Amino acid sequence: MKKTVVIGFLGTQLDYAGKGSPRWDKWRPTVALCQQEDLVVHRLELIHDARSRGLAERIGNDIARISPETEFKRLEMELRDPWDFEEVYTALHDLARSYPFDTENEDYLIHITTGTHVAQICWFLLAEAHYLPARLLQTSPPRKKEIANSVGSYEIIDLDLSRYDRIAQRFARERDDNLSFLKSGIATRNPAFNRMIEQIEQVAGRSRAPMLLVGPTGAGKSFLARRVFELKRQRQQLKGRFIEVNCATLRGDSAMSTLFGHSKGAFTGAQQERPGLLRSADGGLLFLDEIGELGLDEQAMLLKAIEEKRFFPFGSDQEASSDFQLIAGTHRDLRQWVRQGKFREDLYARINLWTFDLPGLAGRPEDIEPNLDYELERFAAEHGQQVRFNVEARRRYLAFATSQAARWHGNFRELGASLTRLATLASAGRITESDVADEIARLTATWADAPAADASAQVLGELAEQLDLFERCQLNTVIDTCRNSPSLSEAGRRLFAISRAGKKQSNDADRLRKYLARFALDFETLKNGARR
Repeated sequence: MKKTVVIGFLGTQLDYAGKGSPRWDKWRPTVALCQQEDLVVHRLELIHDARSRGLAERIGNDIARISPETEFKRLEMELRDPWDFEEVYTALHDLARSYPFDTENEDYLIHITTGTHVAQICWFLLAEAHYLPARLLQTSPPRKKEIANSVGSYEIIDLDLSRYDRIAQRFARERDDNLSFLKSGIATRNPAFNRMIEQIEQVAGRSRAPMLLVGPTGAGKSFLARRVFELKRQRQQLKGRFIEVNCATLRGDSAMSTLFGHSKGAFTGAQQERPGLLRSADGGLLFLDEIGELGLDEQAMLLKAIEEKRFFPFGSDQEASSDFQLIAGTHRDLRQWVRQGKFREDLYARINLWTFDLPGLAGRPEDIEPNLDYELERFAAEHGQQVRFNVEARRRYLAFATSQAARWHGNFRELGASLTRLATLASAGRITESDVADEIARLTATWADAPAADASAQVLGELAEQLDLFERCQLNTVIDTCRNSPSLSEAGRRLFAISRAGKKQSNDADRLRKYLARFALDFETLKNGARR
């Protein structure tokens, strides 16, 4: 049979009850441990400092009187500040590493009732991490209805949370609620995008490091940044405001002034001091969309503000401070811009810890249909009017929206605008085929007037400029077909529809894979809307 060993701190207040016989009328947790009828303590090791040596000896004598079978040992430990987490944790960690544990013959309990709250937390962390092969032991004083000299009660705490179903279920529900909160307003059936949202939820709850959201215009970067802010506010992790600015709108002195503020007279027209957006975001979240458009001087000041939480307003020799969390957005390939000297490498390294690629509509074609319902629900909430598609109208709109003829340059933002127009012009709350036909004509005309997007430049960057115009046009068609096809094989069948008819055995997927490999591309990369 294993021996029971208890290790714990001396309670300089709870264990002290004077020196005379009245001390037996007071509940003392360390002494009470050895008075429990169904808990035999074979060895008690009591941690104390030199100043409490007398009290520790008195406790040992009392335990010898009431529990002769208990071996009593004192462990002197000098702590300059028992409320200093680092000092206490280090001391107990060293104790755990040097202690001669004999788990085959002894069962270990850590008494957490005595000692500071810091010590209790450290015991918990060390036991949970298995630095201590022990369970936690908590003692409680007698209830009022019990007799005065009662020994109270005890509880052994097993840190295996799987045994606490209600706790585990609560954690699971809270996580699901947070995930649902973050995803509300994001209608998606895309598995990869769902996984990315789950990762963002984890990072938002556990880290204050900057995030970088990469994706084309209209992919939802601004919306997602605001949802992260609202989630962190809900968790009491932020108390300040959500501040958003599109860096593409900032130029020259106005960029410095808008971001970092300025002093009076800093430049012509600066008639009064301006705090700037960084100070406005103190305690909150700053979303810098299109961060790649910032000038190099602004980038240098932003890096200092991120790392030191301090910066100089434009034209001032007095530093200002702001403790904000940063989310940056861009449609650029910042790695390419670093190589070109347009973006600071040190700033990119600082904001690149958590980077999430948001695919455009081409990378999430399965999400067009659920976004129809979401946009109509949003319209109803904003205007107090329910609008629905007729069956044939919905079928026709979806067929067009998912076809190769639909360009959707503005991604989900443009899709939302299209549905808002349909809902606004619908008669009696119903969108008809005629309404859809008018909207398709409107979109087609708009896209015909717009310059065609150069897909090769988007995925290859400057390397596309080394290709002949013929090759770029061909590659653009291939990229567009891949993005609008459900699989590599289907894209191959569309691209080689004529030549494959004259072959006994056609391997369209292999032909397409080899063609893409010439440019270091693959189908999945193009499908997800990523850049090389």
